[in-house]
Amino acid sequence: MRWTLPNILTVLRLLAAPLLPLAYFLWESPVADLVAVTLFVAASVTDWFDGYLARKWHLTTRFGAMIDPIADKAMVLVALLVIVARHDMAVWLTLAATVILFREVFVSGLREFLGAQAGQLKVTKLAKWKTTVQMVAITVLLAYGLLPFAAVAFLGSALLLVAAALTLLSGGDYFIKAWPYLRETPR
Repeated sequence: MRWTLPNILTVLRLLAAPLLPLAYFLWESPVADLVAVTLFVAASVTDWFDGYLARKWHLTTRFGAMIDPIADKAMVLVALLVIVARHDMAVWLTLAATVILFREVFVSGLREFLGAQAGQLKVTKLAKWKTTVQMVAITVLLAYGLLPFAAVAFLGSALLLVAAALTLLSGGDYFIKAWPYLRETPR
């Protein structure tokens, strides 16, 4: 494994995920909210930045390809757990978070099962849009502790619902692409 700048950024993003809930154990709101938003925004920016640098500087590695989606999912899943635990969310928003959690685990399982054939499940534009909307929705919902206005809660909730819809669409897209490899008898 090479310790390239993109790989270091990815590992830092992975290590930042458990710091989100830890912030709420160490500090009260609004300090904990500020720390959580800062960590999540930094992780979101490095998610884009490490991939950009790896491609631009030709620093893609097998380790980076393996750890990047793990770091992404860890940050999103932990942030969603923090949001659900911290806020008195309507059942339908908890359901939206559940859809996102399920899709992340499902697609990871598909990729693991397919192994070498997982190259068939390349990241799509739809999945990138899903990730972007998720990151913005989670940031807004984490920021609600700093800006406790109804408009912030509404915006974050609406974005989370859009993210859940995009999540369903991209998860279905991956399933359809994986289907030929999942059939017992190939055609």
